[in-house]
Amino acid sequence: MNGGFGWQSVAFDVRVDKRRDGATLIEPTRRLADYPGRVTDRLEYWAQQAPERIFVAQREPGGAWQSFTYRETLASVRNIAAALALRQQDGRLSADRPIAILSGNGIDHLLLAMAAMHVGVPYTPVSTAYSQARSDHNKLRHVFQLVTPGMVAAFDAQALEPAIRQTVAADVELVSNTGALAGRPCTSLFQLEGEADHAALEAARAGVHADTIAKFLLTSGSTGHPKAVVTTHRMLCSNQAMLLQALPFLAEEPPVLVDWLPWNHTFGGSHNVNLVLFNGGSLYIDHGRPMPGGFEPTLRNLSDISPSVYFNVPKGFELLVVALQRDAALREKFFHRLRACFFAGAGLSQHTWDALNDLAQRERGADMPVITGLGATECAPSVCFTRPGTRLAGAIGLPATGNVVKLVPVEGKLEMRVKGPNVTPGYWRQPEISAAAFDEEGYYRLGDAVRWIDERDVDQGLMFDGRIAEDFKLSSGTWVSVGPLRARLLSALNPFAQDVVIAGLNRDELGILIFPDWGACADFLGVDAGSPRDGWPLARLREEIGRRLQRHNDSHPGGSTTVRRALLQLEPPSLDKGEVTDKGSINQRMVLGGRAEQVARLYEAAPDGAVIVA
Repeated sequence: MNGGFGWQSVAFDVRVDKRRDGATLIEPTRRLADYPGRVTDRLEYWAQQAPERIFVAQREPGGAWQSFTYRETLASVRNIAAALALRQQDGRLSADRPIAILSGNGIDHLLLAMAAMHVGVPYTPVSTAYSQARSDHNKLRHVFQLVTPGMVAAFDAQALEPAIRQTVAADVELVSNTGALAGRPCTSLFQLEGEADHAALEAARAGVHADTIAKFLLTSGSTGHPKAVVTTHRMLCSNQAMLLQALPFLAEEPPVLVDWLPWNHTFGGSHNVNLVLFNGGSLYIDHGRPMPGGFEPTLRNLSDISPSVYFNVPKGFELLVVALQRDAALREKFFHRLRACFFAGAGLSQHTWDALNDLAQRERGADMPVITGLGATECAPSVCFTRPGTRLAGAIGLPATGNVVKLVPVEGKLEMRVKGPNVTPGYWRQPEISAAAFDEEGYYRLGDAVRWIDERDVDQGLMFDGRIAEDFKLSSGTWVSVGPLRARLLSALNPFAQDVVIAGLNRDELGILIFPDWGACADFLGVDAGSPRDGWPLARLREEIGRRLQRHNDSHPGGSTTVRRALLQLEPPSLDKGEVTDKGSINQRMVLGGRAEQVARLYEAAPDGAVIVA
């Protein structure tokens, strides 16, 4: 595709109603298009319309791509589903005894998940971090106690065997391709296909409808144990209809994704997998990760496959921009069929956004359509989308067709709440928490604060204004809005800070913990990024960060924005400890709790030399 990106988004026409009680309702004027009642209706459709088109592919150990067409996928899904239907009949599988999938993204995972949805057996994709050998497995035990699975699948069996041995009850069927696991027999997908009883299949299939539970998606557990979000077929199907109406280019040609985002999260599993399925596209599973030493597989995959729409978290785009700037062949391949980029999980820094546009101008002669929005696991996931011309970091756009958004004044901010067919009915087996998640009018409380970009021009949309639960007060009683302040600090400390965590609850002043971008720091210091850091001249880096913090303070005076102290974190944020989610975003609460000693160092009366004082 030469020149430009060749599409325009549909206008987001909304009605805005400011009520006497102080709340504001924002409702799209367009009608939501019809959508199928069951997720795998689309698998059946594309198996008829494009049977030989690749639906999913992943690299084999030797490096070649293993792929399944729509025809092959439907055949396997039906056979596996027929075996699951037999287990439904005798009570081994049900909503009360769903399937738990412990493995990460992969074809086996996808086939089993699709088969489960095909006959109405809920499944739960579980974060691989819960099952790692170095984990204490407490979260995994909690998950099993909450959802009580009747089947547990583990395809990367060797890494997960200790967790299975310690947490999976003896009466739970194990699915793996190893024959035996943790001293117990396993059923393979091949064996399941061989058990197929298509009479049972058709009977079970007939009972699946829009309000059947498709899966239980686990929340991140940032404020305690994970909750299981009830996710129905209606939620998933309606959200894809919303997505297509917001991004009509998806219907112009089958989307091609090269995607790593984990399926135990709503962005990767509900949004991206279903975007491919609903629009007859192809999903190339990427086993790279947006972190030092983990991004090379992603670059290799992008050197092979040109995506038509590319999804990532902001850190992934930061790493990608650097690679595209250095490698002309990769840049040409990446932009070859690209229609848009989409980020979520955190805010994209303005310098990364600008760099992406510069590359698009060089390669295609047009600005890169970069799209984002706001969503939640409980909303399957999308609530708002931006227009592709938006270039303002922090913008989230306007409600997608089918959603009604309510803005409610809460502690000086506007909290966003939402109602729509994509919103969960609640949390599994937690009625009190479910009830508290909705207001008196049935709107789901997102916990996100927003504000208008320009209240006089609502077409410009909304801006993210932080998480209500992350905000806190200083000892003076001054409220600190964490989200916007974090964005300003990342801009001020660019390129040295990969992320920052803001401290100061009930204290006199703000301090921050800085997770450095060690590559950028090494370039600044003129040292080898791979050399031991105890030999780096970190005092010079601290001086430069101190100067930048002082410039930030001069530009943003006031107790709620002035940062007096900072401390570089030599240890990166830990996925195992919950400091970073699988999507790559920082969990502020868990970092502050887990690094209490580091926070205490910030506030010592006579700080040590490692503390940066502005």
